[in-house]
Amino acid sequence: MTIDMNDLLNSILKSLSNIDYIRPEEIPNIDLYMDQVTTFMDKQLASTKRYEDDKILTKTMINNYTKNHLLPPPVKKKYSREHVLILIFIYYFKNILSIRDIETILRPLTEKYFSGENSVDLASAYEEVCQMEKERIEPLQDAVKAAWEKSLSSFPEIPEGDERDEMKLFAFICNLSFDVYLKKMMIEKIIDELSSKNRQQDS
Repeated sequence: MTIDMNDLLNSILKSLSNIDYIRPEEIPNIDLYMDQVTTFMDKQLASTKRYEDDKILTKTMINNYTKNHLLPPPVKKKYSREHVLILIFIYYFKNILSIRDIETILRPLTEKYFSGENSVDLASAYEEVCQMEKERIEPLQDAVKAAWEKSLSSFPEIPEGDERDEMKLFAFICNLSFDVYLKKMMIEKIIDELSSKNRQQDS
């Protein structure tokens, strides 16, 4: 087998250690035109790309987010710091959730906290959430290691060699995928509850 499984695990754990987030103070404190927003996001989130030619954010994406009520419209074609924060949330959510689900999740932020008129501003809420996520990296690394150890003992009936290594790797991928599947299912159940309450309030 061409993949060194221990090297692969070490690479995964290292990538988890390097995960960081855009801090509020790094976001320009002036309103930006669309080109400036896309340039900022491309630069700040470049390390999250899987492939070099992947697009972090485009003008079409921004327009679609506004059209689908994920992002409040710009003011005089300019986007505020709060717009950028919402775009960061969208960037991460869109990998696992539909546009409709993201709109449901972000609705309280865009309606209550976007204007900065509430007791907690959007930047503070964003910072608190990101800090919580950073604290979860070490437990996540431990969970990945546990899944890895479990996969190493899988398929004992297959003799050691390339075929068993392939099946061990398959078991590891399945283990990680099942975890994602369960969490996605839980998120969708929460969103469905939110959607139901929102419909009741709007009727």
